[in-house]
Amino acid sequence: MHRLRINGQIHDVDADPETPLLWVLRDHLGLTGTKYGCGVGACGVCTSIVDGQAFRPCEHPVAGLREQDVLTVEGVEDHPVQQAWLDEDVTQCGYCQPGQIMATIALLTKHPDPTDEDIDEALRHNVCRCGTHPRIRRAIRNAAARMRADS
Repeated sequence: MHRLRINGQIHDVDADPETPLLWVLRDHLGLTGTKYGCGVGACGVCTSIVDGQAFRPCEHPVAGLREQDVLTVEGVEDHPVQQAWLDEDVTQCGYCQPGQIMATIALLTKHPDPTDEDIDEALRHNVCRCGTHPRIRRAIRNAAARMRADS
C-alpha cells in the first residue's frame, strides 16, 4: 500500500511498487488529464509537478513518491496559465497541453518573469506536434504578466 498526496488529498493506493506514477494516477485514481505519450520522459505529455518541480510521472515508480506533494492538471483550477492558454487560443489538438500547462506553472513559480532562455529550457522536453509553440510562448508571457500584477 502506498500513501500519496495528490492534488492536496491523501490517497492509499494498492499497486506494485514499480508501477509508474502515471499509471497510478490514470488507472487507480482516475486522473486521466495526465496523458500518456512516450513512457520514457522524452515528450513531456505527462508532466505534473512534484514538490514544486516539473516531473515526468511516466518515469518514476510510485514507491519513490512517499511524503511528496503531487499536483496534476486536475488539481489546478482557475490558474492564470489556464486563462492565458484560452486567451491566446493555444490549443490545437490539445493532447500535449496538460503537460505544457503544468511545465509552465512550474516555470513561473521559479521565474515570475522568465527570459526566452528560461522558457526554452523549461519546455524543451514538452513536444507539441501541432506547432503551437508561438502561441504557447505568448501565453507564457501573458500568464507571467498576470501573475506579477496579482502579487
